[in-house]
Amino acid sequence: MELDEKDENTQPVKPAAKSEVWEWTKAILIAVVLVIVIRVFIFKPFIVDGPSMQPNFFTGERLIVSEWIYHLRKPHRGEVVVFHATEDKDYIKRVVALPGETVAISGGKVLVNGEPLEEPYIADAVKRYKEETNGNYNADFPEETVPEGSVFVLGDNRVDSTDSRIIGPVSYKKIIGRADIVFWPLNKITIVNHKN
Repeated sequence: MELDEKDENTQPVKPAAKSEVWEWTKAILIAVVLVIVIRVFIFKPFIVDGPSMQPNFFTGERLIVSEWIYHLRKPHRGEVVVFHATEDKDYIKRVVALPGETVAISGGKVLVNGEPLEEPYIADAVKRYKEETNGNYNADFPEETVPEGSVFVLGDNRVDSTDSRIIGPVSYKKIIGRADIVFWPLNKITIVNHKN
C-alpha cells in the first residue's frame, strides 16, 4: 500500500513574475489617476507673464495655484489670485477689496471703506515707484462699491498693471485659484505671502 507523502517545507509555486507585473501595473495606474485628479481638480501650474506683480512676482516664474480653496471659502483681502481676464488670457493680481466694500485711490493710497489700506507687500517698492514717477505711482481712482460675488484686484506694480481700475471688479466665477507656491526658478522657491 502506497501513501502520498507531502513535504511540509514545500510551498505552492506562485507565478512570481506575473504577480510582480500586476503589482507594478496597479501602482502605475493609481499614480496616473492621482496625478490627473490633482492636476485637474486641486492644483494648476501658472507662468507669470509681465511686470504687473513686481516686486513680488517676475516674468517666467512658475507658480502652483490652489484651485480647491475657493470651493471651501471666498477670497480674502491680500490673497494673490489667478483669474480668467479674457477667453485666452489669465491674470495674476492681489485682492484689495471684498464684496460690498468701497474702494478708491487718493494721493497714492488705496482706501477701503474710507480707510487707508496697509500694504506691507509693496512698502519697499513704493519708495522707488514714487521716485520713478515723481510721486504719481498710484493714480487717483474714484470711489466704487465692489458688487456682490466679486473682488477688486490690483497689481503690486501700480505703475504698470491692467487690473480692476481698468477691467472692473472680478467675479468669483472667473477666479481660477490662489497662487500658493513659487516653484521655479529653483533659487526662488517660496510660499506666497498673502498677508494684507
